[in-house]
Order: sequence, then C-alpha cells, then structure tokens
Amino acid sequence: MNSEAGKQMALEAVPAPGGGTLADRLARAIMDVVGSVPSSSEAAGGQREVHARAIVDAASRRAGLVAGSMALPPGPLGWMTVLPEMLAIWKIQAQMVADVAAVYGQHWRLGREQMLFCLFRHTSAQVFRDFVVRAGQRWLVQQASQRAIRAAARQIGVSLTSRAIGRGVSRWVPLVGAAGVGAYAWYDTRSVGRTAMALFSQPVPETADGEG
Repeated sequence: MNSEAGKQMALEAVPAPGGGTLADRLARAIMDVVGSVPSSSEAAGGQREVHARAIVDAASRRAGLVAGSMALPPGPLGWMTVLPEMLAIWKIQAQMVADVAAVYGQHWRLGREQMLFCLFRHTSAQVFRDFVVRAGQRWLVQQASQRAIRAAARQIGVSLTSRAIGRGVSRWVPLVGAAGVGAYAWYDTRSVGRTAMALFSQPVPETADGEG
C-alpha cells in the first residue's frame, strides 16, 4: 500500500462526534445542502458584476463572523461545534450562489450539480471530472445521476476530513484559533463566490432547451 492510499484510508476512518465516521457525516451534510437549492429575491439586470461582487463580499463577511464565533468554545466542547460550523458556512455559501445565479438571470438552471460544483470546485476539482467539462473559457456542468452525486459528496467528505480535524485542533487555542477559522471561512466563501460568478456570467449553454 502506498502512502497516499494509506492516508486516504486513515481519513476515511476518522470518527465523528456522536458516532460514525467524519467523512460519512460530512458527505451526508453535503448531500443535504446541495439537494435543496435556496430561492432568491435578487433581481437580474443592472450592473450584474458589481451586484454579484457585493453579494459575495457580504456573504464572505457573514461567513467569517459565524465561523469565528462558533470556533470560540475551547477543547472537547469546541470539537463538537466543528460539523455545525461547516454546515452553517455551506448554507451561507449556498444562498450566496443562489443569489449570484439570480443576479445573472440564471437561477432557473441552478441544480444540485451546479451547487456542488460552486461550493467545492476550489477544494476538490478532480471530483467533477465525470460531469463538468471545460470548453475554452466555459464550464459545462452536465446532469449527473444520484449515484454520481453521492460518490462525489463522499470523495469531498474524505478530502475535507483533514480540514475538519484542523478546525478541531484550533479549538484548543480559542481566540487565536477562532481568528484563523474566521479568516479561512471568509477566504473560502470568496472562492465559492468567484466560481459562481464565473459559471453564471457565461452565456446560457445552447443545450439548455431554449430556457432563459
């Protein structure tokens, strides 16, 4: 067994607070988030890029504050907040993605595949090779089966396990750790926002059956 495979198996076996493995709990949380696309009250039109950037900036600040505050409990108690913190950030990011899509007039084509891609492309790009194709400057996000989505969520869950462990460790240095967690959530949310803006600012694919 090579070192990479051994590391993969070790991450898959990390226990989660309350039972089960951390990778499985993360995968289930990911499926819950991408399986329910938020509605949006944002209107299309106007200076779309400026509007979208404002949405991303606001969501990034909110994510940083939420993550930082949830990272304050110290030690073992803090470890119990890791999963709720990650889920809270994903929900903020999911609403941001929905709002960005609406600003570009493309909320109608935001499905679980697009949501999964926007949320996790910057952390697990290789996971999407089966249903996301790069064509020049455009991404083509294709429909995927439930099985493919679950497999992708599982792979993302495994890859995020080490990050979750790092967040748990940071709870042992509450103030310094909380600042780092908040800063990362801010940066992570901006990365998600950039992906969403790049995806939904593209012209509607010709295979979209004329919707728009």
